[in-house]
Amino acid sequence: MPTQSRLIQLMDTTLRDGEQTQGVSYSPDEKLNIAKALLQSLGVDRIEVASARVSDGEKQGVKRINQWAREEGFDGRVEVLGFVDHTLSVDWILESGGSVINLLTKGSEKHCRDQLGKTLQQHIDDILKTVDYALGKGLTVNVYLEDWSNGYRDNRNYVFDLMDSLQRTGISHFMLPDTLGVMSPDEVFDSLSDMSNRYPELNFDFHPHNDYGLATANVMAAVRAGINSIHCTVNCLGERAGNASLAQVCVVLRDKMNMELSIDESHLVRTSNIVENFSGKRVAANTPIIGTDVFTQTAGIHADGDQKGGLYKSKLVPERFSRIHSYALGKMSGKASLKKNLELLELDLTEENQKKVLARIVKLGDSKQTITTDDLPFIIADVLESKNYQHIKLLNCSITSGFDLESTVSIRVDVKGDQHIASGCGNGGFDAFIDAINKVMKLHDYTLPALVDYEVRIPKGGHTSALTECVITWDCDNKSRKTRGVHSNQVFAAILAALRIINIQLHGKRQLKYTF
Repeated sequence: MPTQSRLIQLMDTTLRDGEQTQGVSYSPDEKLNIAKALLQSLGVDRIEVASARVSDGEKQGVKRINQWAREEGFDGRVEVLGFVDHTLSVDWILESGGSVINLLTKGSEKHCRDQLGKTLQQHIDDILKTVDYALGKGLTVNVYLEDWSNGYRDNRNYVFDLMDSLQRTGISHFMLPDTLGVMSPDEVFDSLSDMSNRYPELNFDFHPHNDYGLATANVMAAVRAGINSIHCTVNCLGERAGNASLAQVCVVLRDKMNMELSIDESHLVRTSNIVENFSGKRVAANTPIIGTDVFTQTAGIHADGDQKGGLYKSKLVPERFSRIHSYALGKMSGKASLKKNLELLELDLTEENQKKVLARIVKLGDSKQTITTDDLPFIIADVLESKNYQHIKLLNCSITSGFDLESTVSIRVDVKGDQHIASGCGNGGFDAFIDAINKVMKLHDYTLPALVDYEVRIPKGGHTSALTECVITWDCDNKSRKTRGVHSNQVFAAILAALRIINIQLHGKRQLKYTF
């Protein structure tokens, strides 16, 4: 039975729980900019930005966020984790300009007994003192029941006794964490349904972790159980396997459960990029919604299906997230993939030239995983310029280079049906190749023309894996002649350009009935 549509609040804890990711530590400036992106651009309902009493630097960062939030109308939506320490955490939050404390209590008997060394009643007495002090100072108080998932499983009477003692104390949200990410969707639904039915007047949050890869599925189960506030992080940051991904939670709740959210999806990728840069934790290219490759079709049959009627499209259209659909070029490409990229570049090729370009793409794809739209003009120019002269063919080539060492090359080439093996050395791989090829061509009474200019470039905005275009200008009997080579390795791009001038000149000699 479908869940009735309702408003779900998202509380993002990238700046607090997300900072528990190994190796992640934000500067105050970084925290402020992430907070702005979350509240102002993305539109999350609440953010948790720090743990109290961590450091003076942390306090200054929280103070800047709170000041900005008040000025921009986000007061009350910035929260700080505090501890059961009576006045200490509360005073720290007040001094930083905060108005909300998320009090960390023990939601399992084991944590209370073994970590605190206290009975439940002793722990409750300490909690009530801190809650009373915080409320008296004007703070909004939320309470985490740390390790609640294990606590509910092992001794739910402990959880119920704790809840019974706190339910009428003025606490705004009771936040139920699956601290170690141990729950399944069925367990989440059953336990949260029980909590909601026992305490129907209380506001519960669900705080999932992703240790079993079930965080998003568990969010769905929590919402089905009636929970209206969900915790998540940008890019799934968090301790161990991380927390629930904000992007995935947002899209799944909207598309699969018809829930209402405040999130502006067009800012999901931008916010992800900001957090990726500041955290130093890279997002996998195939990460749902935000990964660089998730709106790229690779197989030619998929491009063909999209062209003929959007057969491989779903609700997850890239425009929804301020992105565009792309069609990767490689050995899996077909005519439709090439056509989509030509349309994007506003280029038009004959059927014959399309076949030639596609054949070159497939060949390059055997050695290079994908070819971008930015690479395509290089390939087209290379194909259209080339003639099928095969007077000389490079069969094998091995280049060895080292820092402060002379480069060496070994080649095997076919010249008019005769195979030759040669080696060369020089100042760099290309120079070594020229030394070797000259030894071979000397046997055929041919010498390479003088090199006048040598230009190497990659596509604008290209990546380190981009194709390289090498254009060499040669002095051919006092006339300049340019040849081009395209390859993912810049030395081999230059080698292909050199082979092309040899083929051109040998072909000319053949037409003049030159015998070599």
